[in-house]
Amino acid sequence: MPDRVAGPLGAGVDEVEPGPGKDVRGFDVAVIGLGAMGSAAAYHLASRGARVLGLERFERGHTVASFGGRSRIIRLAYFEHPDYVPLLRRAWALWRALEEASGETLLTETGGLYAGPPDGDLVAGSLRSAREHGLAHELLDAAEAMRRFPALRLDPGWAAIFEEQAGWLAPERCVEAHLRLAKRAGATLRFGAPATFRQDGGAVVVESDGRQDRVDRVVVAAGAWLPELLPILAPALSVERVPLFWFDPVAAVGPLPIWILETPDGDFYGFPPDQHGLKIARHGDGDIADPDALDRSARPADEERVRAFARRYLPVADGPLRSTHVCMYTRTPDGHFVIDAAGDRVVYASACSGHGFKFSSVIGEILADLALDGATAHPIGFLSAARFAKDLS
Repeated sequence: MPDRVAGPLGAGVDEVEPGPGKDVRGFDVAVIGLGAMGSAAAYHLASRGARVLGLERFERGHTVASFGGRSRIIRLAYFEHPDYVPLLRRAWALWRALEEASGETLLTETGGLYAGPPDGDLVAGSLRSAREHGLAHELLDAAEAMRRFPALRLDPGWAAIFEEQAGWLAPERCVEAHLRLAKRAGATLRFGAPATFRQDGGAVVVESDGRQDRVDRVVVAAGAWLPELLPILAPALSVERVPLFWFDPVAAVGPLPIWILETPDGDFYGFPPDQHGLKIARHGDGDIADPDALDRSARPADEERVRAFARRYLPVADGPLRSTHVCMYTRTPDGHFVIDAAGDRVVYASACSGHGFKFSSVIGEILADLALDGATAHPIGFLSAARFAKDLS
């Protein structure tokens, strides 16, 4: 017997899976892509009573998306732009709510240290966000930062920002928690199901795995595969290959928060040690890549670049290599996100430029707002695709 699903656009309608080649209007919203953003969108939509169809081109638990890697930083003193801070505050609250709803530990608070030249983007930007939004923080010199965190070696003229409300998220568990709760709220989720869509009068036809489903709205959250589904965005997006490394420490690490350092060779970031070792990576500027032909093995040159950083700034990490992972950044020209609508029936979010996972809880909420209400109270005007009009013309 089919499940009975209540929804604002069709309360009490039986949900029936259509057979191959059938065209059935059994869902209100289709979500294409069930990674970080899509899983959260499916959860928020289903929680509001919408009849949700979630489609993922890969199998459940796959490791080829951008969100893999065991840990993702979450922080509030956001050097990228102060306008992100209200979204971060809401994201933090939603992660805690997801923990309570799922019974999972998803966010580990460690504090955060961001160090580099006082007038560099990292320190000056973090300080600007902290002051503009009244965030609790401390401004430290290099000597004080190293006294508190002896594993680090900072240049004498550097400054550092420390904030207590920072830490890391477990991305694979976060995505799975959103999926599990979306399913519990009534969403239908299909995996191994690449999808396409087309508008057809007053509906959108979504085709996947030999099925056709007519829906009222589509949410596209396909990450690095977004240009395939919305080709108009392709000129403004690029995919980068980003390797991650875990090393065995060579000595006791001592206290260590999540950290970001701005060095002459770029920004590097890392985490406190855990059962996997010390995780370190360089933030971006990787090779341009095709997501379907990505080299997922770490190269010797990749490792040496990170080791050179470790020898200079975190020598305790220059131990045996424990493991590696290669992820992807889908970048916009300015490094900011893109959240917008394509017409009145398609909304999308992606191209989070290597710093988006922490926001996925609130972006899921935003996508649900846009799909069901056509607008959101969250301040996302600065993330509109209109800023790429010249690139997309």
